[in-house]
Amino acid sequence: MGAEAPQFGAERPTYTSPPRKLVAFFAQSRDQWKAKCRGAKAHLKQLKKQVHRGAARRRRDHERVRALVQEVTRLQAENRRLTAALATGEKKEP
Repeated sequence: MGAEAPQFGAERPTYTSPPRKLVAFFAQSRDQWKAKCRGAKAHLKQLKKQVHRGAARRRRDHERVRALVQEVTRLQAENRRLTAALATGEKKEP
């Protein structure tokens, strides 16, 4: 009725090219995809490192911003206190 599924160990394909050329071609093909795989793996590793460095940089920047916001808040409070003291005629505290 329909086409039967090929069985394992069934007939092997026949090649018209001589085996010496086929061996060289298959070896070259294998070497090319292995090199391509190694290149992609190295590129992926570089990208992962880049993302990791970016995340670390972002964390450091957020911490620095948080510290600066606290400093600004402290300085604004001190400025308000000094302004109020100046308005009432008090002397500056050391």
